[in-house]
Amino acid sequence: MACDVAPPDAIAAVGCWIQANAGVNLTILHDPFDRSRFISGIGMTIWLSVVSLFFSLIIGVVGAWAQGSDYKWIRWLINGFIVVFRNTPPLVQIFFFYFGVSNLLPAVEDDVGMRQPLLTNVQWAIFSLSLFAGAFNIEIFRSGIEAVPNSTKEAASALGYTRLGTYLHVVLPLAIRVCLPALNNNLVNLLKTTSLAYAIAVPELLYASKNIWTDAQNVPTMMVVLLLTYVALVGVLVWAMNSWERSMAIPGFGQGRGR
Repeated sequence: MACDVAPPDAIAAVGCWIQANAGVNLTILHDPFDRSRFISGIGMTIWLSVVSLFFSLIIGVVGAWAQGSDYKWIRWLINGFIVVFRNTPPLVQIFFFYFGVSNLLPAVEDDVGMRQPLLTNVQWAIFSLSLFAGAFNIEIFRSGIEAVPNSTKEAASALGYTRLGTYLHVVLPLAIRVCLPALNNNLVNLLKTTSLAYAIAVPELLYASKNIWTDAQNVPTMMVVLLLTYVALVGVLVWAMNSWERSMAIPGFGQGRGR
């Protein structure tokens, strides 16, 4: 929407005023279409981050437990998974799944009879990002588990806990408190890594911003907006993780320090 017509709402009026007085073309304010695209991109970035974060934590918890298995082949399988996903770039992993593995899977028909891939680009992005972050989470949780004293594990066994019960009810709660700072860093990195989903046309924040600056020819403005938006998103995540870390701190154990 051009500013030579009546703004449809107060936000658009502010955008037109900024453009008229400061020469800054913030189309995400005065153009409802660009604004909806930008907000949708933020929503997709948050969705990718939350879902990938959830599955990566599950992978980390299960993988760290499996590393202590009595079966050597399970330990080798987990270690191989870690080596592959820690030692390859996340963009390469996204391409591998979306362009490689996707072509090996059967296609499905949609409502109008068109053949579509079994998984969408958004689902492949979540899948690859979860595996990438999960590989790091396994090592993070493992470091926390190793910090739990053996005497604590032996005491749990003496009370009748099984190996799984000891892990879930005794070791894991203590290990999380130890590895929260490292886990915090990995989850922040995961949020930033979601921008790589742009490469397979997932309409996240970077993809939406690119479409906006291509149409509006306001690249410098949108670059600044994009940078500040990521700073805000990461800031919210860091604040939430630090609050969680403080709430779980145990004085005298792990990072338990009064803050």
